Amino acid sequence: MNPSALPAEHGPDLRERVLGALMGAFIGDALALGPHWYYDLDALRRDYGEWITDYTDPRPDRYHAGLRAGQSSQAGWLLELTLRSLVDCRGYDEADFCRRIDQQLFPLLDGTPLQGPGGYTSQSIREAWRLRVGQGLPWGEVGGYADNTEAAERTLAIAVRHALRPALLARDVGSNTALTQIDPTVMAMTVAYGSVLGLLVQGHELDAAISGRLMALVRSGQLPFHTVTADGESGVTRDSEKPRRGVGEFASPDALLTPSNIARAAVDPGVSIEPAWKVSLVYGMPCAVYHQFPAAYYLTARFGCDFESAVLHAVNGGGQNQARAMLTGALCGASAGLRSIPRRWLDGLERGAERMELAGRLADDMLADAPAA
Repeated sequence: MNPSALPAEHGPDLRERVLGALMGAFIGDALALGPHWYYDLDALRRDYGEWITDYTDPRPDRYHAGLRAGQSSQAGWLLELTLRSLVDCRGYDEADFCRRIDQQLFPLLDGTPLQGPGGYTSQSIREAWRLRVGQGLPWGEVGGYADNTEAAERTLAIAVRHALRPALLARDVGSNTALTQIDPTVMAMTVAYGSVLGLLVQGHELDAAISGRLMALVRSGQLPFHTVTADGESGVTRDSEKPRRGVGEFASPDALLTPSNIARAAVDPGVSIEPAWKVSLVYGMPCAVYHQFPAAYYLTARFGCDFESAVLHAVNGGGQNQARAMLTGALCGASAGLRSIPRRWLDGLERGAERMELAGRLADDMLADAPAA
């Protein structure tokens, strides 16, 4: 699909939002491949100039050395694996996903960080590899306590696939996350991110109203978060004291309330983060979910349909800019659609046409399976 072929006066339809979210994530990941994990911003500017605007080669003494501009890190590799599983199975099939990890990823790893597809393997995947391959434990017993966004980077494809079915989205994103990350806060924030992405794919905006929409899904039983209030602010509900049962029922809805607060700050003239790349300094440069998700929400809410500005500010903020750009790319791509992504980035992405075709097949499956109005 050519973004320019769509009439400018009409907003993106569901199919274009799906394509925008998935391609936006792939592109955000690839844009940060070269300048990944620079916590010294002076060194980042020295090596890549004052403002990064395109794909870059990793330096030989840095992470992802040997890869080329436009290629993906392991996060992009895993996103594609997840996407292929979703397309081949016409939905989320956990046994198929685990089989692909066992057969396609784990044989390429040796348990060390600087090895494997994409040039670097995250802590949570290394821990799962050690327990699964090294100790022979079954899936369901290999998750660890790494607090990074590794699960969110692949489950965003599941969130897109189930965007029209929030309960299914929460169930499958949560279940897939638990394969490698079992910390309840990480799981709650990952499911919350996927739920936000799902609403954007539906056509909602990341604005001050989005948390209200999420809390309505909690009250209707579609999102597995506990709430003691009727509206997220006041009025204790009648069943607030009922015991919570089952894996995936999160003790607090705070992860769902954060997006609206950040969206308000992004448009509040009394709150200034200038230039916007300094969001990495405000929310934190490291890898943990509590640094990455707020920054992605902020950049999406601030720049709206301006995909290029949002993702470039994510990249130029340094630190774990790959996750920041990937998560922001998915959110902005869902909001503004494929048309918002610069053509040079679509053309420069390795296997971009193949990934576009996969995203299109997933979108077609979504439309075919859409619940009746």
